Amino acid sequence: MSVPENFPKWATGSGTLRKSDGEWIVDTPDGPVKVRFSEHNAYGVLDHWISLTRDTPVYIPMRVIRNSHGCDLIFTLFRLPEMSAEKFAADVEWVMHDLGSAKAALETNAG
Repeated sequence: MSVPENFPKWATGSGTLRKSDGEWIVDTPDGPVKVRFSEHNAYGVLDHWISLTRDTPVYIPMRVIRNSHGCDLIFTLFRLPEMSAEKFAADVEWVMHDLGSAKAALETNAG
């Protein structure tokens, strides 16, 4: 999951991911969106930032924590100040779907 090229395999709503002028761009149904990924590290930090507008990127903290049976993936979803309860609930549903996709992709690769 730390490899940016794998982002479209688990992040639904994202299409092709490409690098343009040193930045990652993902194609979405709403058009191209800039994505910044945390640097590869040994601590399980998989944070990323999605720039839906030019002004403020959305910070998405994500961690992989090893446990005795494998690992846990922790995804934090913040409710933005201007976000309605309905929109936040839809985002929660979307994230749950993405986590399911991530789990399936990781289990397939663990083989």
